[in-house]
Amino acid sequence: MNPTDIEIPVDHVPDETDISVRAYFSRMSDDKLREYRRDWSDEQVIQWDGNFRVDGALMLVCCERDIQIDEYREVLQEHIQRRGL
Repeated sequence: MNPTDIEIPVDHVPDETDISVRAYFSRMSDDKLREYRRDWSDEQVIQWDGNFRVDGALMLVCCERDIQIDEYREVLQEHIQRRGL
């Protein structure tokens, strides 16, 4: 998958952060994404990803706002489903 394959929900006007977080997931390998479990605690998800700041937000470049764990999980699950994993 390449960044031109990033899909934003139709009912949503995307900002720079929406695009950045989806591009972030598009660069994750299928094997990494298959490890993810919906029933993990927030702390387990943060540890699995390994790219969260101490304040609990995902570390992204080019973002207008912070991605907290709830939005992270929502976008990640959409991404996994779209990739058919």
